[in-house]
Amino acid sequence: MATPILSWTYKSFEELSKTELYAILRLRSEVFVVEQHCNYQDVDGKDLKCHHLMAWDGDNLVAYTRIVPPQVSFAEASIGRVLTNAKYRGIGAGITLMEKSIEKLHETYGTRPIRIGAQLYLKRFYEGFGFVKSSNEYLEDEIPHIEMLLTP
Repeated sequence: MATPILSWTYKSFEELSKTELYAILRLRSEVFVVEQHCNYQDVDGKDLKCHHLMAWDGDNLVAYTRIVPPQVSFAEASIGRVLTNAKYRGIGAGITLMEKSIEKLHETYGTRPIRIGAQLYLKRFYEGFGFVKSSNEYLEDEIPHIEMLLTP
């Protein structure tokens, strides 16, 4: 696949169109429920409080994260539901997604520490952005996770 030119959007929940929300929930279900064989409640009430960073190739949602305010998932602000559409993996969209997520979180909440709950197999990926393991391994929805912290 030729590397597409991605269009990035960043919106509060209230700013999302019905079509954008549908694309987000559909892709999250494809990745976290179907692909990872994990039955869990994705719609957890946090989306309403978050900002949503999306990369688009035309009408196709390529990559997504939600930017979580402090005191919602952790004491610190957080980045969650990090994903790249399987059809677009390998083009660097995930790396750009994390770089832009950190940038947008700092623009929205100020330069502050960021805590994430990371799937254990992605530890090295997040370390590449400066995140450091900050908890013991734990199971979340039967998938090994760790907390990681990025300190500015």
